This record gives sequence, C-alpha cells and structure tokens, in this order.
Amino acid sequence: MSPYPRQEIEEAFRHLWRVGPVGEDWLAQAKLYTDDCVYFDHHYGTMTPEEFGVWCHALMNDQFPDLYTVYEWHVIDGDEVMLLAQNRRDNPDPSGPPYFDFPSFSIYRYGGGGRWAGERDYWDMGQAVEVGRRYREACARCDPEHPSRRSRLHWPEKPDWARPGPTPP
Repeated sequence: MSPYPRQEIEEAFRHLWRVGPVGEDWLAQAKLYTDDCVYFDHHYGTMTPEEFGVWCHALMNDQFPDLYTVYEWHVIDGDEVMLLAQNRRDNPDPSGPPYFDFPSFSIYRYGGGGRWAGERDYWDMGQAVEVGRRYREACARCDPEHPSRRSRLHWPEKPDWARPGPTPP
C-alpha cells in the first residue's frame, strides 16, 4: 500500500519518462530524484542523483549517442513502478531489420511531490554486447557516421507520452 495516490504516481512516472528517455535530458531527470535517492544499475553500480545526471548524460551523449530507450509497458504496485523498455539502435542497413534492441527492466520507487526516491535498472550484458556488435557491423557496411546522426526513428505508436511530440493533455 502506498501513501501516495496511484494517479499521482502515474503522472509523475509519465513526466519522468518524457524528461529522461524521450527528451533525453538526463540532468533534468536527475532533478526529479529526491536528495537521498539511490540510483542503482546492476552493471555500473550505485549513484547519487547528481552522479546519475553527469554519468547518464556522458553515457548517452558521448559513449552511446545512437542508443535510445523505447517504452514497452509499466505497472504500478504500491509506490513502485516496474517498467520494461527496449534499448534501441536504428539500423542503417535498409536490407535488415529496422532496429536492434536489447531489453531492460527498471523499478522506480516514488517519493512524493513528483520526485523519485529510488531507481534500479537491470539488463543483460550479453544481449547488449551482441546488439552493439550487430549495429557496428551494419554501420561499417552502410553508414560509418550513423552513430553520430542520433537517429530516433522507431518510437512506440502508443502511448502518446512515450514518444517525442507535443506533451499530451
């Protein structure tokens, strides 16, 4: 049981999703965490909100500019939101699949006032490496500059808030 109304948690989650994964403003996403929030990534470790913002901004803008996060589904249980998403790279090879994905599972703990008290992210390193290899091979064959283009062509059709465009009412 959560001390927060379910609708408040839902609205805060949609806002976080629009700021971070859709808007790719990782520093602004970090400001949506409580001061004592603990961010945990099973591979990269535990971080404070400030560390998360700097790390994620560098990771997604410098190291993996080709990678974006696509919403699959979420459920709310108490004050936690469980999320399945795809880490996606658009394929530069028109003869192949439109994109390369590897899944991630996240658990967000709501802290009230539109802010998050915790986030835990899990994904499979083997799948991430394999998808990266396939993507690099496609780039080498078709468009070596593709990663720097930051293409974002394959967002989900629904829900409206999970893709770029005007903020839905």
